[in-house]
Amino acid sequence: MIEKGEPPDAGGVGEILRRVLANAGMLLGGRTINAILGLAYMAVVARALGVSEMGVLVLIHAFALFLGEVVKFQSWQTVLQYGARPLAAGDTPRFQQVLRFTLALDIASTLLGMALGVIGAFAFSGSLGWGADAAPAAALYMLSLVFMVSATPIGLLRLFDRFDVMANQAALVSLVRLIGSGVAWWLHGGLESFLAAWALGSVVAYAYLLAAAWRELHTRRLLEGFAWNGPFTQGLPGIWRFAWNTNLAATLEVALTHVVTLVVGMMVGPGAAAFWRIGRQIADAIAKPAKLLVPALYPELARLRVEERHDDMWRLVKRVGVLAGGVGLLVLLVAVLAGGPLLTLVMGEAFAPAASVMTWQVAAAVVAIFALPLEPMLVSLGKPGAAVRVHLAVGVTFLISLPFLIEAFGLTGAGAGLVGAATALALGMLWFILRMSGNRRARDRSAGGGDGLKGDV
Repeated sequence: MIEKGEPPDAGGVGEILRRVLANAGMLLGGRTINAILGLAYMAVVARALGVSEMGVLVLIHAFALFLGEVVKFQSWQTVLQYGARPLAAGDTPRFQQVLRFTLALDIASTLLGMALGVIGAFAFSGSLGWGADAAPAAALYMLSLVFMVSATPIGLLRLFDRFDVMANQAALVSLVRLIGSGVAWWLHGGLESFLAAWALGSVVAYAYLLAAAWRELHTRRLLEGFAWNGPFTQGLPGIWRFAWNTNLAATLEVALTHVVTLVVGMMVGPGAAAFWRIGRQIADAIAKPAKLLVPALYPELARLRVEERHDDMWRLVKRVGVLAGGVGLLVLLVAVLAGGPLLTLVMGEAFAPAASVMTWQVAAAVVAIFALPLEPMLVSLGKPGAAVRVHLAVGVTFLISLPFLIEAFGLTGAGAGLVGAATALALGMLWFILRMSGNRRARDRSAGGGDGLKGDV
């Protein structure tokens, strides 16, 4: 295991895989606590507010998360893609230029997100399901977007191999929300009190993350001479295109989750939105161990890309895929055997109808687990546009079909559609990977070289 705070040497594929698993395991500790605490505060909210009012809370939160994902540039990916090389070379001015660029993206997207959120909280209160009475509270909650959008600290901590900080931060969000929700329940608070508790969790956790990232920069003397008026994109070819493509890919993937919650609330009501949100919470908790391989995988792929070890990138991705697939099968078994009883036990009998749709959500999560290393491979090879095209095609098709599925089959239709979308997304990513691999092998044979993903793709 590498020393905390020291960027590791790449090493062989086996060593890299062990490091990926070690960092994922570190995240798993925090995320396991986070999953338990998350279910706990959801249970508190469910028992305190009931199905309908909890549905309103879920819809407001989903709207905030949706806006955050739409406006947020995935600046952490830009930090890894463009910051890894100057960091390894000791080129502090270039590294600071990357930092200046990503911080500017974070600030601009934060201001835009807050403005859209406050306006939307009033303008769409009726159609989105929380009504005019809850609009002021919803507008105030949108201010928490300040602490949801900025992603540069995450990229820095991943680049510095400080996964322990992110593990602690993941648990901190849910711990604060659990304590706040418990206090709100004890004081017989209403919707506004629980919104305040959830917002406080975002504030405290982000402050911790920001302080840790600043401390790492200060310790490494990477802030010496930093200025906002220096070069912005000069000498960073393709950085705008990369930022836009990674933003679109993540937006289409993550924001789609929150759009489904909003569509369910609009078509079936806040109660159904609460069922959908709870099912997704449990599905995410079950799938989390495998998904944590992704944030641990990105920096390793970035380092291999810097060293132009594309064969090793491909080998690492295949090994992670096989490992994640095995975990996915265990996930499915857990969901089948214990998902429904766990839901009823934790949330209460009133939420028992969520069990059936939860099964579909878990199945979709398992499909995503099998495919989890494919998108990091595309992004790390500098081809986020391929991921964007797959996300766009699948996302648009799913959103177009979603109202018809809900109208015909209710929540079950939405769940089945989610499985279909996850499958199509996985196949699309795999097709691009196989096509690039085939093209590379053909070029290598014509040049008299070996096969594999050598060189830039």
